[in-house]
Amino acid sequence: MSPLLRLCVLLAMFSYISASTEVCTNSLLPGAKGDQGVTGEEGDQGKLGKSGPPGVPGVPGEPGLKGEEGHTGKMGPVGDKGDRGHNGLDGPTGLKGKEGTTCDCGRYRKVVEQLDANVGKLKNAVKFVKNVVLGLKETEERYYLLVKEPRRFREASMNCKLRGGTLAMPKTSNTNRLMADYISQAGLTRVFVGVQVQNKDMDGTRGYMFADSTPLQVFAAWSQEEKLATNSSCVELLNTGTWSPVECETSMFFICEFPKSKRRGGRGGRGTPI
Repeated sequence: MSPLLRLCVLLAMFSYISASTEVCTNSLLPGAKGDQGVTGEEGDQGKLGKSGPPGVPGVPGEPGLKGEEGHTGKMGPVGDKGDRGHNGLDGPTGLKGKEGTTCDCGRYRKVVEQLDANVGKLKNAVKFVKNVVLGLKETEERYYLLVKEPRRFREASMNCKLRGGTLAMPKTSNTNRLMADYISQAGLTRVFVGVQVQNKDMDGTRGYMFADSTPLQVFAAWSQEEKLATNSSCVELLNTGTWSPVECETSMFFICEFPKSKRRGGRGGRGTPI
């Protein structure tokens, strides 16, 4: 077929197709909604997610019930010994004992008399040692020892403590007189005694106290002129029986005092000082 003829046939076919008004469609429309299917089985648990932020603290709950008592702990250390208590009331009188047998006590009486004589000699010997050898003075309750070793006040106080006593404290006129006579008999004029100034009071006044920290309330034998005219903190006792302030750094002899032994309930106190 010649090219010219082929071109004519194509033109004729194109004209035919363009003149046709029929349109062929093949579109699909959606159908009606079907029934709900059967629920499937529960799937496996998923992985844990990340921890969220902490929540706000809740309201405190009510206190729980008291728990059971715990086990007994170890015993603690022993405490300090308490003060001695007051004596109790006397007990009831005991029953009358059986009558003793008669004996010949003549020979025992001689032994007792000899023991009494020996005890008397021993007491005289002890008195001689205290008054002559040791040079002690005594009252019903205390011994007094004049120490002829010059010391400053603090050293004298420590020396008396090492001996088992304190610096002598003339708290009564009788004791003060005994100590003054003690000084005179030893050929001395003055000694340290256990009286010292304490810290100034709120109003600035100076108060004195004894070596056992008790204040001067009942008795004092000041030489008033010297007391008012000095700022010394320690005290000396003169052989005249008067007190006088003195510098604590002064070295002089001193008197120590010691409590007498008291036996109570089978216990003995301090013996004679040496």
